[in-house]
Amino acid sequence: MQFDPILPKWRLAGEGAKKHWPNKLLTDYLDEAVAAAPDKTAWSNVNSMTGKHSVLSFKELQTLSDRIALGLVSLGVEKNDVVSIQLPNWWEFVAVYLATTRIGAVINPLMPIFREREISYMVGFAESKVMIVPRNFRKFDYPQMIEGLRDDLPKLEHLVVIDGTGANAFEKVLLDPALDAKMDKAALFKERRPGPDDISLLMYTSGTTGQPKGAMHTANTLVASVKTYCEGLDLTEKDVVLMASPLAHLTGFLYGLMMPIYLKSKGVLQDIWNAEECAKQVEAEGVTFSMGATPFLADLTHTPEVQNYDVKTFDKFVCAGAPIPAVLVNEATKKLGIRVISAWGMTELGVATAVPPEASIEKSATTDGAPLDCFEVKIVDPESGQTAPVKVPGLLKARGPGAFVGYLKKPEMFGTDDEGWFDTGDIAYMDEEGYIRIAGRSKDIIIRGGENVPVAEVEQTLYRHPAIQEVAVVAMPDPRLGELGCAFATLKEGQSLNLAEMVAFLNQQKMAKQYLPERLEILKEMPHTPSGKIQKFKLREMAKAFAKA
Repeated sequence: MQFDPILPKWRLAGEGAKKHWPNKLLTDYLDEAVAAAPDKTAWSNVNSMTGKHSVLSFKELQTLSDRIALGLVSLGVEKNDVVSIQLPNWWEFVAVYLATTRIGAVINPLMPIFREREISYMVGFAESKVMIVPRNFRKFDYPQMIEGLRDDLPKLEHLVVIDGTGANAFEKVLLDPALDAKMDKAALFKERRPGPDDISLLMYTSGTTGQPKGAMHTANTLVASVKTYCEGLDLTEKDVVLMASPLAHLTGFLYGLMMPIYLKSKGVLQDIWNAEECAKQVEAEGVTFSMGATPFLADLTHTPEVQNYDVKTFDKFVCAGAPIPAVLVNEATKKLGIRVISAWGMTELGVATAVPPEASIEKSATTDGAPLDCFEVKIVDPESGQTAPVKVPGLLKARGPGAFVGYLKKPEMFGTDDEGWFDTGDIAYMDEEGYIRIAGRSKDIIIRGGENVPVAEVEQTLYRHPAIQEVAVVAMPDPRLGELGCAFATLKEGQSLNLAEMVAFLNQQKMAKQYLPERLEILKEMPHTPSGKIQKFKLREMAKAFAKA
């Protein structure tokens, strides 16, 4: 595969690069951890399909990942070849990324929920040479799916199956101890070592717009995101990191896979989300830190069984992906005793803003954080292009050391100007202290009779309703006013809600009449991306259908 990273000289020489680009690979941090504490637990992980609990020290992780690297070379993987993996949060995911890093290959993680349509496009577009899948996860046969797509994937040479029973079993192909004696490992790894500005990760955007693009990251951009995050949130090697958000999403990849190795701390992986199981792991492993989208925090807060476990070590939970309802911040703080930290980021940037741990809890309830070190954000008036005044919504632009280096085969979509400002597609406003609040995506704007409706404000207010579990408001076409508001909601167990009751509640909250949604649809389940974000493009399509009807 030919990669063409967009790395202008000014960025390579910029202050963000000087301060946060250490020119090191994740394998360098692993080697340092092995030298410092070879027997320290690196990973604890229960495979829900087999029930096996794997505990790996840093030395064991190094041995296994090096062996996988040799196995990939034996399959013909060269520098810059793409290795796609569609794996749950298992230790093998971590080891495969370390292996591809050793030999200069590029990892392409894919969400376990993806099926034929997504896989045929993503694997084909990446020209992947090897694909690694589980034999079975959540009653789905992944090898059968890939074999059925062979005609659509001419570049795919090898399918490797974890817990497989045939010749292509992961354990036979990539974990055979005989591999250690077949090659000169030291010489091979020295020859294959990639540069810190070579492409290391190809990750497709999560699909809130319905059109995934392959964002490219280097070792430097990835490490910079982890480094600024750890420093901004006061994380150290004493922390124990639990990750239930998929490692195939940048949240999980950076702060669940890379961060424990960077910190030399213990990582705990959860492959199927369950709030009670999470609490059980917190108690058993002494978890201090986790991160995920709003549904993860909501489940931890509202699941009664969580109270059966001792979670006193749980110190911080970073919530990102969408503004956290203020009521949830307060409930989680009271019930769980954790510090809820709101943050904002993207596949293209990593986490760029976060509320500092020492800030008041009100900041997490009302903002999405301030820029981390060497990150910058600005709010731009869409018409004038000038910086918007304080608390006036506009287009959110960002730049920093963790920013990506382009989309695979789509340089024209980079969306970054000559000064490094990336057009995020988000609408936001900034307060007097430099904290931002996401007001929605640029496509989320409802223009009702010529007036902009603050969608995020309406949603935040609706989250206070005792019957509502999750809510999203989108535009619904209207021949007279242009657009109307359509609210979609899921309800807490045993609760009910109709349009008149919703409107009465919003009136009680003193919501402006022109902001009130004209329609309410109750859903059994909200459409989500694998990382937990609400897929508003699907809701907009439903709202269009209502309008036509």
